[in-house]
Amino acid sequence: MKERPIIAMTMGDAAGVGPEVIMKSLAHPEFYARCCPLVIGDAVRLRAAGHLVGSALEVRGLSLDELDKAQFQPGTVDCIDLKLIPEDLPWGKLSALAGDAAYQYIKVAADLALSGKVAAICTAPLNKEALQAGGHHFPGHTELLAHLCGTEEVSMMLSTPKMRVLHVTTHIGLIDAVAKIEPGLVERTIARGHAAMVSAGIPNPRIAVCGINPHAGENGLFGYGEEESKIAPAIAACRARGWNVEGPLPADTVFFRAQRGDFDLVVAMYHDQGHGPVKVLGLESGVNITIGLPVIRTSVDHGTAFDIAGTGKADERSMLEAVRLAIELAPGHAAA
Repeated sequence: MKERPIIAMTMGDAAGVGPEVIMKSLAHPEFYARCCPLVIGDAVRLRAAGHLVGSALEVRGLSLDELDKAQFQPGTVDCIDLKLIPEDLPWGKLSALAGDAAYQYIKVAADLALSGKVAAICTAPLNKEALQAGGHHFPGHTELLAHLCGTEEVSMMLSTPKMRVLHVTTHIGLIDAVAKIEPGLVERTIARGHAAMVSAGIPNPRIAVCGINPHAGENGLFGYGEEESKIAPAIAACRARGWNVEGPLPADTVFFRAQRGDFDLVVAMYHDQGHGPVKVLGLESGVNITIGLPVIRTSVDHGTAFDIAGTGKADERSMLEAVRLAIELAPGHAAA
């Protein structure tokens, strides 16, 4: 048991599909051969989700002081039970209470990871509007975890079997994103991506950097010189380090090239530029990784899906991939 890393799985928004996805995922017994899954959430909600998906798993509620009593055995779900969700909380409805609870789950998981009591965090989806309604003004998981970990700047990376995409900006409007992009931010983002690829066993990663405008500006024909002023200096600085970085490249072709194997990593300039191609490949295969934190964090690449929450129809494959990647990234995994 000691060789298996403890992975903290946060329940996300209790009104969404997170509880169902977790219960479906933990019904796969092979996970217990590779890790010790520890859910941070509410035992009552997990039991309700288990009933919805027809699960026979036993949910064991534990306090934070009872972490050493976790069994980590197939057939049993060990849950640090914060007791924040009432039994009658509706599924699929925006709830400030659920938004606050989602924050509390993340805070506990971050504290456990920073103290070394868990090896990695894997998050079920939260609802950004509910999070705000619950009094926590963060655009999403990425920014929230950066705050909790005392990290000034992090990056969101989406990983699929066919490509990896790192974002320079994420949860801000497009006009604000273009204004925020500057050579220093682009260079730091590429550097975080390069370090992540090297850590993943790719010693000289091939990195493609997207432009902002159509055709990456077409040598100044489109836009106002953003590629030359905001992106090209960062690429030059990274090349001066001896890194294999190409760009700025047109975003309408670079993702095709990446999925056929030309690049190990694509650096996208804004949220939809990077998310769109990944989600076309399939939500069930995507995993969200926060790069630059002092802890390992992976997540499903889908939202709370209020439209199907409470029906038992949620697909657990993205969560399976997220936990698998968290295991691989966990400290000491190679030696385990």
